[in-house]
Amino acid sequence: MTKIKILKDGYPFIMGGMAITLLIGFFLEPAYAVLPALLTAFFTFFFREPTRPVVEDNRILYSPADGTVMAVEEFFDDEFLHEEAKKVTIFLSIFNVHTNRSPMRGVVKYQRYTCGGFEPAYKGSAPVVNERMAIGLDDGKNRVLVVQIAGILARRIVSWTSLGKELAQGQTYGMIKFGSSTELIMPKNVEVLVRKGDKVKGGITIIGRQNAE
Repeated sequence: MTKIKILKDGYPFIMGGMAITLLIGFFLEPAYAVLPALLTAFFTFFFREPTRPVVEDNRILYSPADGTVMAVEEFFDDEFLHEEAKKVTIFLSIFNVHTNRSPMRGVVKYQRYTCGGFEPAYKGSAPVVNERMAIGLDDGKNRVLVVQIAGILARRIVSWTSLGKELAQGQTYGMIKFGSSTELIMPKNVEVLVRKGDKVKGGITIIGRQNAE
Protein backbone atom coordinates (compact mmCIF):
# COMPACT_ATOMS: atom_id res chain seq x y z
CA MET A 1 0.00 0.00 0.00
CA THR A 2 1.32 3.42 -1.00
CA LYS A 3 2.06 5.70 1.94
CA ILE A 4 1.60 9.45 1.51
CA LYS A 5 3.23 12.11 3.65
CA ILE A 6 2.70 15.86 3.64
CA LEU A 7 5.74 17.99 2.84
CA LYS A 8 6.79 20.42 5.53
CA ASP A 9 6.67 23.23 2.94
CA GLY A 10 2.90 22.78 2.93
CA TYR A 11 2.38 23.21 6.68
CA PRO A 12 2.12 27.04 6.63
CA PHE A 13 -0.54 26.87 3.91
CA ILE A 14 -2.47 24.06 5.57
CA MET A 15 -2.33 25.41 9.11
CA GLY A 16 -3.14 28.91 7.92
CA GLY A 17 -6.12 27.62 5.97
CA MET A 18 -7.36 25.65 8.96
CA ALA A 19 -7.08 28.68 11.23
CA ILE A 20 -9.00 30.90 8.82
CA THR A 21 -11.67 28.21 8.37
CA LEU A 22 -12.19 27.87 12.13
CA LEU A 23 -12.24 31.61 12.75
CA ILE A 24 -14.76 32.26 9.99
CA GLY A 25 -16.91 29.35 11.07
CA PHE A 26 -16.88 30.48 14.70
CA PHE A 27 -17.32 34.25 14.33
CA LEU A 28 -19.40 34.32 11.14
CA GLU A 29 -21.67 31.80 9.44
CA PRO A 30 -20.38 28.21 8.98
CA ALA A 31 -21.39 28.46 5.32
CA TYR A 32 -18.73 31.16 4.81
CA ALA A 33 -16.08 28.69 5.96
CA VAL A 34 -16.69 26.33 3.03
CA LEU A 35 -14.30 28.13 0.65
CA PRO A 36 -11.31 28.31 3.04
CA ALA A 37 -12.01 24.68 4.00
CA LEU A 38 -11.83 23.67 0.34
CA LEU A 39 -8.59 25.62 -0.08
CA THR A 40 -7.14 23.88 2.97
CA ALA A 41 -8.09 20.51 1.47
CA PHE A 42 -6.45 21.52 -1.81
CA PHE A 43 -3.21 22.54 -0.05
CA THR A 44 -3.15 19.18 1.74
CA PHE A 45 -3.63 17.42 -1.60
CA PHE A 46 -1.04 19.55 -3.40
CA PHE A 47 1.76 19.08 -0.87
CA ARG A 48 1.44 15.29 -0.80
CA GLU A 49 4.48 13.09 -1.40
CA PRO A 50 3.73 9.44 -2.15
CA THR A 51 6.32 6.91 -1.01
CA ARG A 52 7.61 5.17 -4.13
CA PRO A 53 10.08 2.31 -3.73
CA VAL A 54 12.54 2.54 -6.64
CA VAL A 55 14.37 -0.35 -8.26
CA GLU A 56 17.80 1.15 -8.94
CA ASP A 57 19.26 0.47 -12.37
CA ASN A 58 22.04 2.67 -13.77
CA ARG A 59 21.09 1.65 -17.30
CA ILE A 60 17.80 3.55 -17.19
CA LEU A 61 16.58 7.07 -16.43
CA TYR A 62 13.37 7.52 -14.47
CA SER A 63 11.03 10.44 -14.96
CA PRO A 64 12.01 13.35 -12.68
CA ALA A 65 8.38 14.43 -12.30
CA ASP A 66 4.71 13.49 -12.58
CA GLY A 67 2.83 14.99 -15.50
CA THR A 68 2.40 14.95 -19.27
CA VAL A 69 5.20 14.88 -21.83
CA MET A 70 4.99 18.15 -23.75
CA ALA A 71 7.89 17.62 -26.12
CA VAL A 72 10.77 15.31 -27.05
CA GLU A 73 13.46 17.09 -29.02
CA GLU A 74 17.13 17.19 -29.95
CA PHE A 75 19.38 20.20 -29.45
CA PHE A 76 22.90 21.19 -28.40
CA ASP A 77 23.19 21.59 -24.64
CA ASP A 78 25.75 24.25 -23.77
CA GLU A 79 24.87 24.42 -20.08
CA PHE A 80 26.17 21.13 -18.65
CA LEU A 81 26.59 18.32 -21.18
CA HIS A 82 28.26 20.53 -23.83
CA GLU A 83 27.25 18.16 -26.61
CA GLU A 84 24.33 17.15 -28.81
CA ALA A 85 21.52 16.09 -26.50
CA LYS A 86 17.91 14.99 -26.18
CA LYS A 87 15.37 16.83 -24.05
CA VAL A 88 12.08 15.60 -22.61
CA THR A 89 9.80 18.34 -21.27
CA ILE A 90 7.11 17.39 -18.72
CA PHE A 91 4.18 19.66 -17.81
CA LEU A 92 2.89 19.43 -14.24
CA SER A 93 -0.69 20.55 -13.67
CA ILE A 94 -1.83 21.68 -10.22
CA PHE A 95 -3.29 18.20 -9.71
CA ASN A 96 0.00 16.34 -10.21
CA VAL A 97 2.48 15.45 -7.46
CA HIS A 98 4.92 18.36 -7.55
CA THR A 99 8.05 16.87 -6.02
CA ASN A 100 11.01 16.27 -8.33
CA ARG A 101 13.01 13.05 -8.24
CA SER A 102 16.51 12.19 -9.37
CA PRO A 103 16.36 10.21 -12.64
CA MET A 104 19.58 8.35 -11.82
CA ARG A 105 22.09 7.87 -9.03
CA GLY A 106 24.76 10.52 -9.26
CA VAL A 107 26.64 13.39 -7.69
CA VAL A 108 25.37 16.95 -8.14
CA LYS A 109 28.22 18.43 -10.17
CA TYR A 110 26.33 21.50 -11.39
CA GLN A 111 23.64 23.71 -9.87
CA ARG A 112 22.30 26.99 -11.19
CA TYR A 113 19.33 29.16 -10.22
CA THR A 114 18.08 31.65 -12.82
CA CYS A 115 15.70 34.43 -11.86
CA GLY A 116 12.99 35.06 -14.43
CA GLY A 117 9.33 35.64 -15.22
CA PHE A 118 6.22 33.52 -14.84
CA GLU A 119 4.87 32.58 -18.26
CA PRO A 120 2.40 29.66 -18.36
CA ALA A 121 4.49 26.48 -18.10
CA TYR A 122 2.96 24.99 -21.26
CA LYS A 123 4.23 27.86 -23.44
CA GLY A 124 7.33 27.29 -25.53
CA SER A 125 8.90 30.47 -24.18
CA ALA A 126 8.65 29.37 -20.53
CA PRO A 127 12.00 27.49 -20.40
CA VAL A 128 13.76 30.60 -21.71
CA VAL A 129 12.14 33.45 -19.77
CA ASN A 130 10.87 31.83 -16.55
CA GLU A 131 12.50 31.31 -13.18
CA ARG A 132 14.29 27.97 -13.14
CA MET A 133 16.71 25.75 -11.22
CA ALA A 134 19.04 23.33 -12.97
CA ILE A 135 21.11 20.52 -11.50
CA GLY A 136 23.63 18.37 -13.34
CA LEU A 137 24.14 14.76 -12.21
CA ASP A 138 27.23 12.65 -12.91
CA ASP A 139 27.76 8.99 -11.97
CA GLY A 140 31.25 8.74 -13.45
CA LYS A 141 29.99 7.31 -16.75
CA ASN A 142 26.80 9.18 -17.56
CA ARG A 143 25.57 12.72 -17.08
CA VAL A 144 22.13 14.34 -17.20
CA LEU A 145 20.71 17.79 -16.53
CA VAL A 146 17.35 18.28 -14.79
CA VAL A 147 15.68 21.70 -14.94
CA GLN A 148 12.79 22.86 -12.75
CA ILE A 149 10.83 25.65 -14.46
CA ALA A 150 8.29 27.90 -12.75
CA GLY A 151 4.88 28.60 -14.31
CA ILE A 152 2.23 31.30 -14.11
CA LEU A 153 1.08 30.04 -10.70
CA ALA A 154 4.40 28.56 -9.59
CA ARG A 155 6.08 31.36 -7.70
CA ARG A 156 8.77 29.45 -5.90
CA ILE A 157 11.19 26.69 -6.83
CA VAL A 158 12.38 24.66 -3.85
CA SER A 159 15.63 22.67 -3.90
CA TRP A 160 16.73 20.33 -1.11
CA THR A 161 20.11 19.46 -2.59
CA SER A 162 23.47 21.13 -3.12
CA LEU A 163 26.73 20.81 -5.04
CA GLY A 164 28.67 17.66 -4.18
CA LYS A 165 25.70 15.81 -2.75
CA GLU A 166 25.01 12.29 -4.02
CA LEU A 167 21.40 11.55 -4.93
CA ALA A 168 19.96 8.06 -5.07
CA GLN A 169 17.92 7.10 -8.09
CA GLY A 170 14.33 8.20 -7.49
CA GLN A 171 15.25 10.33 -4.47
CA THR A 172 13.14 13.45 -3.95
CA TYR A 173 15.34 16.54 -4.20
CA GLY A 174 12.96 19.49 -4.68
CA MET A 175 9.57 20.77 -5.79
CA ILE A 176 7.89 23.63 -7.66
CA LYS A 177 4.87 25.23 -6.04
CA PHE A 178 1.57 25.46 -7.94
CA GLY A 179 1.97 24.50 -11.60
CA SER A 180 5.22 24.09 -13.52
CA SER A 181 7.31 22.05 -15.93
CA THR A 182 10.45 19.93 -15.65
CA GLU A 183 13.05 19.14 -18.31
CA LEU A 184 15.30 16.09 -18.47
CA ILE A 185 18.30 16.64 -20.74
CA MET A 186 20.28 13.55 -21.74
CA PRO A 187 23.13 12.61 -24.08
CA LYS A 188 22.05 12.00 -27.66
CA ASN A 189 22.87 8.29 -27.47
CA VAL A 190 20.17 7.70 -24.81
CA GLU A 191 17.18 5.80 -26.18
CA VAL A 192 14.07 7.83 -25.31
CA LEU A 193 11.13 5.58 -24.38
CA VAL A 194 8.34 8.20 -24.14
CA ARG A 195 6.69 10.51 -26.62
CA LYS A 196 4.60 13.66 -26.62
CA GLY A 197 1.30 13.20 -24.80
CA ASP A 198 2.43 10.34 -22.57
CA LYS A 199 1.54 10.47 -18.86
CA VAL A 200 4.56 9.90 -16.63
CA LYS A 201 5.25 9.46 -12.91
CA GLY A 202 8.41 10.49 -11.10
CA GLY A 203 10.57 7.56 -10.03
CA ILE A 204 8.26 5.09 -11.81
CA THR A 205 8.10 5.82 -15.56
CA ILE A 206 11.26 4.99 -17.49
CA ILE A 207 12.13 7.97 -19.69
CA GLY A 208 15.24 6.62 -21.34
CA ARG A 209 17.73 3.79 -21.59
CA GLN A 210 21.36 4.81 -21.26
CA ASN A 211 24.30 3.69 -23.37
CA ALA A 212 25.38 0.29 -22.05
CA GLU A 213 29.08 1.00 -22.59
